[in-house]
Amino acid sequence: MFGFTALGVLLAMALVLVRGLAGPTVYDRILAVNAFGTLTVLLIAVHGFLSGRPDFLDIALVYTLINFIALIAVTKFAKFAHLGGPFEQRSWSDV
Repeated sequence: MFGFTALGVLLAMALVLVRGLAGPTVYDRILAVNAFGTLTVLLIAVHGFLSGRPDFLDIALVYTLINFIALIAVTKFAKFAHLGGPFEQRSWSDV
């Protein structure tokens, strides 16, 4: 049963990878990378159950946290085009 699940997750990862490469906007690509990371967590968990080693779930949780932090950083960079640069004052006419 877990073998079929692993194959399904791998197929979904391939489809998400194609979507990420073909995405017309940067936000489509960010969403595809986030979905790929989520599917990677699922694949790590399924591999842990297949091999009989539940400590792979700890690795999956750490990977989830790294994926979330990276998503926030990349989204901020895509929106503001700089990370940690000097703050610029804007007037209401710029908005």
